[in-house]
Amino acid sequence: MENNQVDSPSHYTFGGIETIDYMQAKMSEEEFSGYLKGNIVKYISRSKHKGNELDDLKKAQWYLNKLIKIKTV
Repeated sequence: MENNQVDSPSHYTFGGIETIDYMQAKMSEEEFSGYLKGNIVKYISRSKHKGNELDDLKKAQWYLNKLIKIKTV
């Protein structure tokens, strides 16, 4: 998986805005933190079952980095 597929897949920006940025703008900080935590658990939990464990672990890391970033701002 290319880094672009983890950090910013092209299908995530269809319509001119990254979906996660739209979600963050529409959710409270608590709601958005919960969304990020849920995705971390999702990607870690299924990482061994989809064929490329490393890709899902990188995606979980991406969501964790996003969570850390919003908590330190």
